[in-house]
Amino acid sequence: MARIKPFQGLRPALNLAGQVIAPPYDVMSESEARSMVGDNPNSFLRVTRPEVGLPPGSDAHGDEAYLTARRALDGLISSGVLVQEQQEAFYLYSQVMGNHRQAGLMALCAVDEYDSGKIKRHEFTRPDKEQDRVNHIQTTSAQTGLVFLAYRKDASIEALQNEVLAGEPLFEVTTPDGVEHALHVIDDPGDVSAWKEAFAAVDALYIADGHHRSAAASRVCALRGGLGGSDSFLAGVFPDDQLYVMAYNRVVRDLLGQSSEEFMQAVKQVFEVQAGVGPAPDKRGEIHMFFEGQWFGLKARPGVVNAADPVASLDVAVLQDHLLSPILGIQDPRRDTRIRFVGGIRGPVAISSAVEQGDGAVGFSLFPTGLDQLFSVADSGAVMPPKSTWFEPKLAGGVVVHRLED
Repeated sequence: MARIKPFQGLRPALNLAGQVIAPPYDVMSESEARSMVGDNPNSFLRVTRPEVGLPPGSDAHGDEAYLTARRALDGLISSGVLVQEQQEAFYLYSQVMGNHRQAGLMALCAVDEYDSGKIKRHEFTRPDKEQDRVNHIQTTSAQTGLVFLAYRKDASIEALQNEVLAGEPLFEVTTPDGVEHALHVIDDPGDVSAWKEAFAAVDALYIADGHHRSAAASRVCALRGGLGGSDSFLAGVFPDDQLYVMAYNRVVRDLLGQSSEEFMQAVKQVFEVQAGVGPAPDKRGEIHMFFEGQWFGLKARPGVVNAADPVASLDVAVLQDHLLSPILGIQDPRRDTRIRFVGGIRGPVAISSAVEQGDGAVGFSLFPTGLDQLFSVADSGAVMPPKSTWFEPKLAGGVVVHRLED
């Protein structure tokens, strides 16, 4: 069963939602964040990327940055840009990107279910990123970022969702990237109970994105003894059939001292190589490589991949285990500065451009990891290689915030 709770959300004033909501904090560089904020005093990036309010070159993870985030949040509240609901509610958050539409429930999930593994994870976290989120939550006394959860489609929840979406949203705005965002409030006690009962029948929730945020929430809960709302964390919970997963691609800076011929010979020992393919693979089991001005198709030779292993059979794992690590020396892709990850929204052209401009020696285009694969890995208790999935559209920041008691 999945235990969810309503809460008194902190959300944008209706006429200011378009100024407030912003991309999530972790999909942009500092210069991009500064450009996005511009002279908009109400951008939620002032809370989630507080360095934009400090001189360039300031420590984005120093005490002053977190205090700046707290001051920015307090300022948005005191000025009425953000308002708090007077009663506990759930929130249905819907997005439209081109022909793709998705909607998920914004609710509080239980830290103890995360700690016990009932909310399933599939990635390791990095201590520095986890500590950053702990510091941000502790200083702002708020959970400003969603943990993105998924569940297997459920007919009862779908019926509740359709009923809510048939009504008028609290607000509806289109962000500069062309994505439409809408928020519905669910505060009728009977409706709240119906949603809680429907989710109680869901077997498991899976972290799609937000491993650092959920881990940080667990640590904050321990630090605060579960008091003041810290026993729960803010989540956006989406059905798997509505999610759009894109590939997470790779570019490697150099060939580890190998000549082009030596590198290709090593690749051909493990993979069948086909020249002249297109930039993007058509199916699982295919990896496309951009090298020396052209695309090559790679397919693992028979016996290389253990198809019965839910992790080893992932294309991202095949690439890591049989090429990046043994041939290019990328042992720890989480920390190795020789590898760069390219989100699928940027397209394969970002890979070829990086290599052609000298920002990498070789790039790899992958077929998207499926939700079924993510669920299978999480159910087995294993973890996937880092940067295995890229979800679009991104869940915006500032749509709803969960405040903790100081």
